[in-house]
Formats: sequence, C-alpha cells, structure tokens
Amino acid sequence: MNNSEHNFRDKALRFFPGGSNGEYGIPEGDSPVVERGQGCRVWDTDNRMYLDMTMAWGAALVGHAHPKVLEAANRAAANGANFAAVTRLMIELAERISSISPCVERIRFVASGTEATMLCLRTARAATGRSKILKFEGAYHGQHPEGITSLVGNNPPELPQSDPSGTGAPYVENDVLVAPYNDIELTEQIIADNANDLAAVIVEPLHRCIIPIDGFLQGLRLATAKHGIVLIFDEVVTGFRLALGGAQEYYGVSPDLVAYGKGLGGGFPIGVFGGSKEIMEAVNESRLPGPNYAWSASTTGGNPVSSAAALASIDLFSEQGVYDQLHSTGRKLRKQLKQTLEESGETAQVLGDGPLAQSVFLERPVQSHRDWLAADRTRGRAVMLEMLRLGIFLNPMGTKLYLSLSHGDKEIDELVTKFATALQTTRDT
Repeated sequence: MNNSEHNFRDKALRFFPGGSNGEYGIPEGDSPVVERGQGCRVWDTDNRMYLDMTMAWGAALVGHAHPKVLEAANRAAANGANFAAVTRLMIELAERISSISPCVERIRFVASGTEATMLCLRTARAATGRSKILKFEGAYHGQHPEGITSLVGNNPPELPQSDPSGTGAPYVENDVLVAPYNDIELTEQIIADNANDLAAVIVEPLHRCIIPIDGFLQGLRLATAKHGIVLIFDEVVTGFRLALGGAQEYYGVSPDLVAYGKGLGGGFPIGVFGGSKEIMEAVNESRLPGPNYAWSASTTGGNPVSSAAALASIDLFSEQGVYDQLHSTGRKLRKQLKQTLEESGETAQVLGDGPLAQSVFLERPVQSHRDWLAADRTRGRAVMLEMLRLGIFLNPMGTKLYLSLSHGDKEIDELVTKFATALQTTRDT
C-alpha cells in the first residue's frame, strides 16, 4: 500500500468517528477509501479493485455508473439540479410508480428511505389519530428512532416491549410495540390487545434476509384491516428488487402505505412514500394547521436529477428477462454458498430471496430475529473481514450480500472461491 492510501485512511480516522460514515464496523484504519466504481467493481484510492457485494447497501441495483442512468441524470442536471417544486420529471416518475405499485394512489417524494418510512409513520398517526406503532423485532426502517428500535440490542426484553438501544430516544419505549416476525398468532394478539392505540404496523416483507412463512403477510393484512390500522410495507430494499412491483407483486399482498428508496434511484439519492388517497390526504397542506395533518416537505425530494435517474432505472428494470436474471443469480449464489459451507463442515444457514443472500452460523433454521441473535456472529464477522482482505467489498456486520444487474456467473464463482478460502483461513487461526 502506498503513502497516498495511508494518507486517506489517516484522514478518514481524523474526521469521521471510527474512520467510517456508518455501520460497516470495520476495524479502525482497515476500511478502504473508495475512489470509483463501475458495474459490480469498486477501486480504492490505492487503485486496488474489489468485487462489490454491498452495491451502496443495495442502492446501485443497476450497477455502478450505468451509462443509461448517467446519461439521463446529466441531461436533467444541465437544466437545473433542483427546484424544490413539482417538475415534469417528478410527475412522470409518480405516474410510473403508481402504475407499478398496487397501493399507490397518491405519492410524495423525499431524499432517502429513512425519510420515506418516517413519513409513512407520521402520516399513519395523523390519519388515524392514534399514537403507537408496531414493528417487528430486528427490523431496520431507517435512521429515525422507530426505525432502529429493537434492532441493535443483544438482550431483547419480553415482547411486546421495545428496546431503545442505539436510538438515542428512550421515549420509544412508550410509542413502539414489538412483535416477533413470522409469528402471526402472537402478532395478532398484540394487535388486538392494543388496537385502540395502534396507528400502524410497519414491516419489511422480506425481513432483512428472512423469508416470510406462508400466510404471515396475508395474516397481517387481515389483522390490520380488521382494526382499522394502517399497514405499511417498507420496500426500501424489496422495491424493484424482487419484482418490478416489489414485494407487493412478489408476495401478492397490498398494504395501505409503502416506502421506496435505494434501488429506485440507480445510485442517486431518492425516497418515496405513497398509498391510498384517503390516508395520503393527511399530508395535504389544506389541512394545516388542524388535526389529522402531518407536515411533509423535502428540499431535494424528487429533484430532476434523481427523478431522471429513477425513470432510467425503471426502464432498465422493465426490460424482458431482468427479474429472471436477478433471481437466477441469487439462487446460484445461495446454492453455492450452502454447498461451500457443507463441504467445509460448517454448521450454518444461507438466507435470502431474489438477489439477496446472507450466511448465518447457526444449526437451526432462522425464522426470526432471536434465531439470528443465537447465531455465532463472531465467527461470521471473522469470515467477512477475511473476505474483505481478499478483495470482496462487503459489510462485515453480516447483514446482506447484494447482487445487481452487473453481477454474473463469473462474479459468483469469484465470491464463492474467496468465501471458501476465508472459511479455511479463519478456522485455522
């Protein structure tokens, strides 16, 4: 490594807590400083190439620097990057999303998935006049306090009590109820017991990388409808990734509100929330400042550059065979990871669906967050860190491996080969 790379890593440690902009948890001084990306590869400031398995935490679903996305974004930027007002491109994007998303009758744009889920919750509270929300243990819904509640703690309390660890907001214990993902009977009971206070139930349809068991999402739809509770799908990850219509299309369940982000923008920052006309009227300024109103405005939400990039991305996702490719590549990755673990004598599970995968070092099947907490995460982290050293750019906290349209058989083989090496190396140390 040359002095320039050391210099950039030293500067990162000087300016950023832990030398990081968040979440990776790479030991201080070891994190690559990324210089550029193309397709499914990134290069650091020392020009070392990595196979990227984070893809900007899933935002670069089309691949890094896709020429069609860049062309559309550059063309839009030449006419002005942002106006903080409704534009033609924003309207065209709203029209496209509404035609794709079964539940979207009205829509608003923000700048990130965090804002989209946060506004879904505020809109639900305003529309219903109720104060509490229910989420599922281990779910991440963005950087706001409810989004992190019951996510990072290692000693979860008895359900439905929430865990404020990592939120910086102890008050969430009063506002957030927590249920176990994939346990519809207990979830229905928690909903029934608290129906008078519950504004919304928010769920990642594919919970991190844990697949919903048969009937779980359908049960949520029935239970929330029964009690007049808003059902929110956080499709920041699953949107445009599992199918063009996202998890709603893939699992055949339609919520009342939905949040999008990540892959929709083709790598550019974007967030969207939308849903039924009746509920979305809660953000209509004509209600200001009266009851049942939720303030909603975003300086850069739906800006022309991000809107143009999103429209180009949807065009790419709409091409014939795209989802066959994404699902085929994902199945191959999970199959080969599983075979490699078995051949190595490891006790582990491989989770995921579509173009997502995760290895979990646990003997029993993983159907909930508490199953995941029981895994040998120290072993998993050691393997992930070794893969990083071998030239695989990923998140050593072990949450997800993200595939994109630019990953193919060659990249899967490269990843799995280095996974096998990392398993062997870390076992011998």
